[in-house]
Amino acid sequence: MKKFLLLSRYLKLSLLNLLLVLFFFPQLTLAQFVKGGDIGWLQQMEATGYKFYNSNGVQDNCLNILKDKGINTVRLRVWVNPSNNKTSGHCSKKEVAEMALRAKNMGMRIMIDFHYSDSWADPGKQTKPAAWINHTFAELLNDVYNHTFEVLDTLKSIGATPEWVQVGNEIAGGMLWPDGKLWAPDGSAANWGNLAQMLNKGYDATKAVDNSIKVIIHLESGSDNSKFRWFFDNAKNNNVKYDIIGASYYPYWDKVDYTENIDALGNNLNDMVSRYGKEVMVVETGGLYYQVPNTYNMLVAVIRKVNAVPDHKGLGVIFWEPEGEKSWSGYSLSCWSWSGKPTAALDAFLYDLSLGVNLIQNKTEFSVYPNPVYDGLLNIELNGFSGASVISIIDISGKLVKELKIINQTNAVLDVSSLKGSYIISVTNIGERLFKKILVYLN
Repeated sequence: MKKFLLLSRYLKLSLLNLLLVLFFFPQLTLAQFVKGGDIGWLQQMEATGYKFYNSNGVQDNCLNILKDKGINTVRLRVWVNPSNNKTSGHCSKKEVAEMALRAKNMGMRIMIDFHYSDSWADPGKQTKPAAWINHTFAELLNDVYNHTFEVLDTLKSIGATPEWVQVGNEIAGGMLWPDGKLWAPDGSAANWGNLAQMLNKGYDATKAVDNSIKVIIHLESGSDNSKFRWFFDNAKNNNVKYDIIGASYYPYWDKVDYTENIDALGNNLNDMVSRYGKEVMVVETGGLYYQVPNTYNMLVAVIRKVNAVPDHKGLGVIFWEPEGEKSWSGYSLSCWSWSGKPTAALDAFLYDLSLGVNLIQNKTEFSVYPNPVYDGLLNIELNGFSGASVISIIDISGKLVKELKIINQTNAVLDVSSLKGSYIISVTNIGERLFKKILVYLN
């Protein structure tokens, strides 16, 4: 409360206006909602000379582009002894440390995804690293602990401690096969005792490096409640330690449109919270890069479902390889076009959870200043607009307060001297409507 009172004094706010600020900027009171990208391919894309361009066609660093699109978190996979294969290798401890530090220095949050393999681990394969292949089960447990500890201790030593760690990747069928393989959904012949020990070794190593890191257990098929209940009921019975339940959600791989199972995803996330008392997160999602409206709408729907989880236990959403453009990766579920620019589907991460609208933050299109307003005049710059535009001021109840129509203008000045508090500025042009928040305080 003390920091809020200081904020109020600094901004010359009344108690009412302070409450309005907190209404419009809930991140002051709640943890920032995770809007993430798994970017394990980025270093290799850069190393092979791939060029990234922002939405205006200007060449830029990919992390800058992602951040401008609302991405605040990166997820990085780590393999034990990977090959140099362009798309199925790399992601070594050293490479992951380099990328984590880059992201950290840009103010982004970090998740580390341990595959416990030399390459892809997923529902169809959970292959032991070659160096561990002949180890006894006791040695395998030490391998899990030591590898986890070594990677995380390295990250901590360079100032890039992650907030989250996945112990395994899409492990409804277990991991480190055959020792940790779960053979059948009904639990028959399942190595639950082995898997539980492996998972707890990863958990213990994580907490030994930094107790504040939260450990995620990640399953595929996020809309499949029976699979999740089966796994986490068994995890509970075998005393598996973890903090967060992570889910993959891919309507494409489920062979349905997202509208057919998005409610099932939401219901499953809610059930995980009520049944096990854990926080939840969608740690992987994606849609076809050439079906831009559908992928955009799917992403917004997923973000809304996760945000709607009770008691703020829905932590966020991560898109898998948004930058992994098809001509480089061969992968079709990215958010990148052949031109080297992000598709409009990535704008879903600009979706504002408090307002239920998409805030396009590209200042070359629409900017306002000063903000907060103290002298009664608000400047609006419209770059790239043509024809007729309608500028509207809307109060927090949704009521239209002031409106200005302009034609072929790139700037306008609005007199807001009669207003006080928090408002929304909207600009409508050729059927597109953009929004920004403003605060008005008069001296």
